[in-house]
Amino acid sequence: MWWPIYVEDSKVPVILSHISPLEINAITLFPFVFSRGEMTTETRVHEAIHFQQYIDTLIIGFFLLYLCDYLVGIIKHRDGQKAYRNTRAEIEAYDNDSDVAYLFHRKRWKWLLQ
Repeated sequence: MWWPIYVEDSKVPVILSHISPLEINAITLFPFVFSRGEMTTETRVHEAIHFQQYIDTLIIGFFLLYLCDYLVGIIKHRDGQKAYRNTRAEIEAYDNDSDVAYLFHRKRWKWLLQ
């Protein structure tokens, strides 16, 4: 199992929040996870799930699927927060970020079929 490189107290989420419709506290940009402050265990697991999703989709596929899911969500929900929360990537990450062991028994590509 591979793990991301965690970067705490980073300005990256702050800068990206200025161009995003959402307030970003932590973000995975393969192979790094950037966080505004110190990460909780839950945030580390959540972002490590995204890191594994990048691997599942050969990195560029993650961006394409995420963008596609988000745009479909915007049309469906007419709400940026709901669109974000209902992307396949976020569903898997939020549903499992409180389970520290999840990454050790996670099934590759299952999230793509949601």
